[in-house]
Amino acid sequence: MEFKCGYVTIIGNTNVGKSTLLNKIIGEKVAIISPKAQTSRDNTLGIYNDDNSQIIFIDTPGYHKLEHKLDSYMQENIDTAINGDVDVLLYVIDGKKPLVEQYEKLMNKGDKRSKKILVINKIDDTTFEKLYPQLNELNKVCKTDEILPISALTGKNVDVLIEMIKKYLPTYDYEMRYYPKEQFTDKNVRYLSAEIIREKILLLYNEEIPHGVAVQITQFDETSEIVKISADIYCEKESHKMIIIGKNGEAIKKLSTISRIAIEKMLDAKVYLDLFVKVKPNWRTDNLILEEFGYTNK
Repeated sequence: MEFKCGYVTIIGNTNVGKSTLLNKIIGEKVAIISPKAQTSRDNTLGIYNDDNSQIIFIDTPGYHKLEHKLDSYMQENIDTAINGDVDVLLYVIDGKKPLVEQYEKLMNKGDKRSKKILVINKIDDTTFEKLYPQLNELNKVCKTDEILPISALTGKNVDVLIEMIKKYLPTYDYEMRYYPKEQFTDKNVRYLSAEIIREKILLLYNEEIPHGVAVQITQFDETSEIVKISADIYCEKESHKMIIIGKNGEAIKKLSTISRIAIEKMLDAKVYLDLFVKVKPNWRTDNLILEEFGYTNK
């Protein structure tokens, strides 16, 4: 018997499709997705299982400008994920943007001992013929072990990527799994519910507000037929609170409805969801508040 098992870290700039790729590989929603930058704040573990392998993927926040202590926390997450005991590093870049420029920003990231695969995502709207000139230039400078164009959205070449990764993972003569076969993430349902609410905030509100928002689950009661969840939404300004709530509470009602539907789908159960909006000025710059919200690498 030949069994493959190992760790793979996914890195790249914001909005290149890292979380979309992770969700497509795992077949479950383990990472939230939005078109806004800095959607991911934590390292997210996604566990791929089949009969002959287990691949533990670590999805990291996107590289971005550091402006707050929250940004530093996110950068520490990336550094931890790429410099740990990682078998394969996936460099993910956007196929709709200049390829060489993106690669050169990532080329020196990570432990030199890790195998490296350059993944060119978002090729669903292009063809090989259109990509070829850029791929030709990329091949001249690229020092990764593999280069693979994919579409995380449609799943094109994702199966090829899985087999490519397996080539570089440790081989065992027995079934070696770090996690039970039925487990697909290390996050619990409270965490996933809070992230779903934050995802919907990213989708519903303008650029400034979502980045200054944190979500805390204060109640998660599964003892009755309907799961009762309460969550506090923290923002930095009173004016942001009023925008989140909206005129006559219409905005918060919409947020609550779409969040509840998504959480019900995840839990496969009926959910009663209560949302409360609170203000904590400048929480992204306060270490104690960040730790209270769970943004700590201690």
